[in-house]
Amino acid sequence: MKVLVTGGAGYIGSHTVKKLCELGFDVTVLDNLCLGHVDAIDKNATFVQADLLDKNGIHRKLANQKFDAVIHFAANSLVGESVEKPMKYIGDNVQMAVNLLGWMQENNINKFILSSTANLFGKPNKIPIDEDTEIIPGSPYGESKYIIERMLACLGGSNKITYTSLRYFNAAGAYKDASIGEDHKIETHLIPLVIQVALGKRDKITIFGDDYETKDGTCIRDYVHVSDLATAHILALKHLGDNNSSTVYNLGSGNGYSVKEVVDAVQKITGKAVKYEVGNRRAGDPPMLIASSNKIKKELGWVPKYDNLEKIISSAWEWHKNNPNGFRH
Repeated sequence: MKVLVTGGAGYIGSHTVKKLCELGFDVTVLDNLCLGHVDAIDKNATFVQADLLDKNGIHRKLANQKFDAVIHFAANSLVGESVEKPMKYIGDNVQMAVNLLGWMQENNINKFILSSTANLFGKPNKIPIDEDTEIIPGSPYGESKYIIERMLACLGGSNKITYTSLRYFNAAGAYKDASIGEDHKIETHLIPLVIQVALGKRDKITIFGDDYETKDGTCIRDYVHVSDLATAHILALKHLGDNNSSTVYNLGSGNGYSVKEVVDAVQKITGKAVKYEVGNRRAGDPPMLIASSNKIKKELGWVPKYDNLEKIISSAWEWHKNNPNGFRH
């Protein structure tokens, strides 16, 4: 199977590309390198540098190439920034998807996997969060993914495309051999931020509120290992190859860990003290977000291998301690 992976130089995209290549897929990565890294791309993949906002560029760079399916990771994905710059998200993210889907239609490619988000459920009305939970996006970023999901539903309803949307929770960790890991130009994710303190690259972290109605007063989140997410994408890809039905899946570990539990786990694994201060709550932060992944487990046989916080953090630590400055390029 020949697969185009947009955003394949990014965090989750590069892990999926590496696993696809290991399994013998013919993979082409399309990335503008605005957020991704060349060094993260598996050497067995073909790399095309292009911007999905450049419609003519997509046609020019991918001319005469045929693909069986597309996995779409490319997106602006900072929740906080999306609140400050909503059109960068609702505008650019949606336009990238429009251009990509239009190119697919013109080239008779009808298998599509969307990298979606748990930010669709900004204020969930139940925990754990399953696929039937009411969608109330928590930010313009979440709204952009919801718009794309609705676009896909329209295309699927008219038999123009068969798709799977994967809505994952907090991605974390690194590849099993620590060859690639998490390296964002602007880091906002909790686990790498805490690890940066352990490495001495940051003085402390801020815990935004310790007065929530949780076991220790700090917010609880569901962390899922990036390699388990990659496996889910490959299972979805194989399923699309065998079926003509579209669907959505929520992806998480099903376990909730508090901010303080993450700090404690990093201290235990690294043997380093992590200093923190308690700040004010952030607007819109719900006390608890935990996924139900029963649907994908039942229908696709997805079984997370990194099923607890210490396994996830241990893999992240191996990457960060060996690559304290991240990727070179």
